[in-house]
Amino acid sequence: MNISSIVVQVKPENYDAVKEALEASGKCDYHFGEKEKGKMIVTIEGEGVEEEIEKLVHIQKTQGVLAADMMQTYQEELEGAIKELEEADVIPDMLNMDSIDVRDIIYNGDLKKKDFKGGL
Repeated sequence: MNISSIVVQVKPENYDAVKEALEASGKCDYHFGEKEKGKMIVTIEGEGVEEEIEKLVHIQKTQGVLAADMMQTYQEELEGAIKELEEADVIPDMLNMDSIDVRDIIYNGDLKKKDFKGGL
């Protein structure tokens, strides 16, 4: 499940009509806004990015909307990947093995753009 917040910009005179249209659309949930500034915050939910983008585009195309931009997003599928990375052993096993000679370790990184003073 993904949840994202959207900042919607409208002309102050269109605020009430846009708010009503967005609430009736079933695509988002209205949370709060400032009519005088023509700004409102809504959230969208989706099973994936594609569903969220479809809802964002619907909001952007709503009559009276000047701009609608995603500000914050939570993606459940990323939580698992982040947790795996945080729990992963960052030092490869071979670097902890006394039986391997460091001269036998092959580095496949990019040293071309590095500026090594005094060596390498």
